[in-house]
Amino acid sequence: MPRAKADNKPRGRMSSYAYFVQTCREEHRKKHPSEAIAFSAFSKKCSERWKVMSEKEKKRFVDMADKDKTRYESEMRNYVPPPGAKGRRVKRKQKDPNAPKRALSAFFWFCNDERPALRAATPDSTVGDIAKLLGKKWGETDETARAKYDAMADKDKARYAREMAAYKAGEKPPAAEEEEEEEEDEEEEEDDE
Repeated sequence: MPRAKADNKPRGRMSSYAYFVQTCREEHRKKHPSEAIAFSAFSKKCSERWKVMSEKEKKRFVDMADKDKTRYESEMRNYVPPPGAKGRRVKRKQKDPNAPKRALSAFFWFCNDERPALRAATPDSTVGDIAKLLGKKWGETDETARAKYDAMADKDKARYAREMAAYKAGEKPPAAEEEEEEEEDEEEEEDDE
């Protein structure tokens, strides 16, 4: 996407790998000037070549990247954005706290049941280790045991559909209505005292 003409923001810095790919492309064009480059195949070959290169061979490109980093940083020190310019931040859509919670899949219902036992059996395990064990255990679970969790997931999916329809219609979810009734009851009790 081209920049606005009023903005003189410095060109971004390039990585050592980007310099390597650029050099490979130039070499390829010199050897085969009329041949079109299939980017995906070319990129794959560059990646394979980069992985087997020694640090000594890569040094040339690392030096180029360091030099470009210095250029970029010095240009950014003098850069003044135009008035009203926005940064790169993209505003994310905020999730409505009143929206119903999404339905859980059969696997997540399974994890909720099995996770405490796995944590107790392997207290030194990290969250990632537990997740891997749960995935492996789920893969080994037979169809009869999975049927229980599939039923729970279907029931939760129906709950979500009901609550989402009510939410879109502007109604409060049943849980929110119960909480309001409890709060009103508590307020009435406080007033009576």
